[in-house]
Amino acid sequence: MSEQALEHENILRINQGNKQVILIGTAHISRESAKLVQEVIAHEQPDTVCVELCPSRLQSLRDQEAWKNMDIVKVIREKKTFVLFLNFLLTSIQRRMARNMDVKPGLEMLAALESAEALGAQTEVIDRDVRTTLTRVWRLMGFFTRLKIFNQILASLFEEEEEISAEEVEALKQKGALELLLDEMGQVLPGVKKHLIDERDLYMVEKIRQAPGQKLVAVVGAGHVPGMIRNWENPAIDLDELDQIPPAGWVSQTLQWFIPALVIVLLIAGFFVGGKQGVTWEKGLQGILGWTVVTGGLAGIGALLARAHPLTILASIASAPITTLHPLIGVGYVAGLVEAWLKKPRVKDFESLHEDIQSFKGWQQNQVTRILLVVILSSLGASLGTFIGYGWLIDNLFRH
Repeated sequence: MSEQALEHENILRINQGNKQVILIGTAHISRESAKLVQEVIAHEQPDTVCVELCPSRLQSLRDQEAWKNMDIVKVIREKKTFVLFLNFLLTSIQRRMARNMDVKPGLEMLAALESAEALGAQTEVIDRDVRTTLTRVWRLMGFFTRLKIFNQILASLFEEEEEISAEEVEALKQKGALELLLDEMGQVLPGVKKHLIDERDLYMVEKIRQAPGQKLVAVVGAGHVPGMIRNWENPAIDLDELDQIPPAGWVSQTLQWFIPALVIVLLIAGFFVGGKQGVTWEKGLQGILGWTVVTGGLAGIGALLARAHPLTILASIASAPITTLHPLIGVGYVAGLVEAWLKKPRVKDFESLHEDIQSFKGWQQNQVTRILLVVILSSLGASLGTFIGYGWLIDNLFRH
């Protein structure tokens, strides 16, 4: 490797005690970056190679067939549908980028792993689990923000593809799939993207500092390098704290019980308000009917948009008026399990996942991703129905 290459602008050397770290800031989706990584590792002969991956992303990168072993029913029961959905979105973004640039996704990380293996060096994954990052994002969003996020992400992912310019290609090379997704979120929820990227900068700094060996090569996206350098001497990085998924705040926990309780009070009150004496059956039944139509109807529309089985649509309509009054069971849980029972994913659905997740039509046709859409869209429909139904109940109660 030439001295000129050693002075590459994306290579930084950090000395800390008896440990030396060679930090490579890579351009994602770039053959040049992959080649640079290989050359640096071969020249430096490090004890350890650190890569900007988490264990789950490493498994996905190394085993493209891992999804074939997925138990979709277990995912629904453990309420991990959202995380799996966003993981699929990440993969979709990455594959679309790679196809436009004719480069294999994660090429620079694979180059680092293969070079380390050939050298006999130890490898360390230093990024925080993508599921933790995405869940922390989710906890910071309100309902209507989530609607905006899904609308913006889905619109950008599933619109008809166009040829991209050379300038756009160069811009895309500087970001990974996760950063692109966080960019989409950041446009709707300013501040969150920066906050979460800063957390990952801190996380990777501490993981590198804890990695074994006296000479390390660390391969990260170029966008992370400034934040990592800025925090390199920070002595107060707590990995356990950064790994925690924060519980829902007290306001959220209170509202998830308060809103259903208030709706039940309004439904019952409809039988006693407005009449001269005794029970007013007409207004009470109007309240129940209105609540059922709004919540069930919108949940059913959500399932219909996901191209769910007719019985799943009926299950969504029937269960939504009840599940919206129960904080622990959602209509998406019911609809997803019914859809998974009626249309079990086939082997070919898992085999074609990589291609199908690159278009909205593919998401609807593939039985794995359709189940995820059923869960999410029926849940969004029922949640929207709750807000509309709540207003309708108040209006019905005081209408003369």
